[in-house]
Amino acid sequence: MLDKVLRIILLFDFYGALLTKKQQLTLEMHYLSDLSLAEIADELGVTRQAVHDILKRAEQVLTEYEEKLKFVERRQREQQTMQHIYELIVELPKEVQQIPQLHLALQELNCLLDYSKEV
Repeated sequence: MLDKVLRIILLFDFYGALLTKKQQLTLEMHYLSDLSLAEIADELGVTRQAVHDILKRAEQVLTEYEEKLKFVERRQREQQTMQHIYELIVELPKEVQQIPQLHLALQELNCLLDYSKEV
């Protein structure tokens, strides 16, 4: 269940702007604000079934965008590649890591990977 929620949130980050305003709002309320279907229905003035239908349709649309565009898949692959390059550089002797261009590359990777640890 948690995997599904995380996947929908990730897809929403990439493709959310392509959804209708109502789909965006409903997904935000359900997945980001953790509101129940009944709470969302009350807030939007629709039935619980309508909220369910909006959510299912929005999830389907997000999944279809990913199947066609593969932006999330590509981003995850890029992250894994950058992580591997980072690990390869970190395994080099410290004196090699201090070469200015390599040190700069390590800092750039550190920022791209959003590590909080210092190089």
